[in-house]
Amino acid sequence: MFSYEDFDIKLDTDYIGRNFIYVEETDSTNNYLMNNSGLENGTLLFAEFQTNGKGRRNKSWLSNKGLNLTFSILFNNKTLLKRINLVNLAASLSVAQSIENLYQLNIDLKWPNDVLINNKKVAGILIESSSKGTKIDKAVVGIGINVNQPNFSGQFDIKPTSIRLESKTLVNRERLLSELLNIFEENLFYVVDSPQKILNDWRSKCRMIGEKVKIITGNETKTGIFDDIDRDGSLILKNNEQYEKIRFGDISLRHIPH
Repeated sequence: MFSYEDFDIKLDTDYIGRNFIYVEETDSTNNYLMNNSGLENGTLLFAEFQTNGKGRRNKSWLSNKGLNLTFSILFNNKTLLKRINLVNLAASLSVAQSIENLYQLNIDLKWPNDVLINNKKVAGILIESSSKGTKIDKAVVGIGINVNQPNFSGQFDIKPTSIRLESKTLVNRERLLSELLNIFEENLFYVVDSPQKILNDWRSKCRMIGEKVKIITGNETKTGIFDDIDRDGSLILKNNEQYEKIRFGDISLRHIPH
C-alpha cells in the first residue's frame, strides 16, 4: 500500500502533487483528470491499478497492482500549455534523472517519450490535451513507471523491465515519486525560463541522435538520420541532405542496426 505520509514528507514542490488524489482503481488516470473540471494546476491522480491504462498509439499500459507508479498530472497553466512539447521532454527527463539519482542506473531517452534501461523500457509518458478554439485549455501528463514488477508477460515492441530488476533492490515508491516530482517542477521552471537547458539535458540522454532510424507514422514509413531535435522538441530527420520536421503524434521510432 502506498503511504501518503512517507511520500509527503519528502515532497518539496510548490504546486505539483500538492492536490494529491489517491484511488485504488480507475479506468485510466488520464481519463479521470481529463473528465473532471475545476481541478487546480498540478493536481496529481495516483492509481494502484488501471483497468484501461493507456500507452501511446492506442496501446494498453499493463501494470501489476501495488508494484509500480501509475499517475497523471493536470496542467492548466497557460504558459506551460504553450510549450507542451517541451513539457513532454521535461517529463521523460525528470523520470530519468530521478532514477539515476536514487539508483545509479544508466538511463537512455527515446524520442518522444520512452525511458529505457539497457535498451529495455522502464517508463512511458502519454500527454493528452483538450482545446478551446485554437488554444489548449488543459493537458494531462500520464506517467507509468515499472518499479517493483518482477516479470512481464505478453508481446512488446520494446522489451520491458523494472527498476527492481535492473537495480536488484526493492524500490521505495514513495521516495521515487517525491524525487521525480521535485525534479519535474524544477524542470518546468526551465521549460519557461531556460528551454535550451531542457533541450540540451534531454539530448545528452538520447543515444539515437546521429543514428539511422525508421519512423512509422500512420501507414507511412520514413527512414533517415535522426539529426537533432529543434527548439519545440520536434525530431529533425535528415535524408539525402533534405531535412524534415517530425512532430509528436502517432509515431513509432525504430533504431536501424548497422
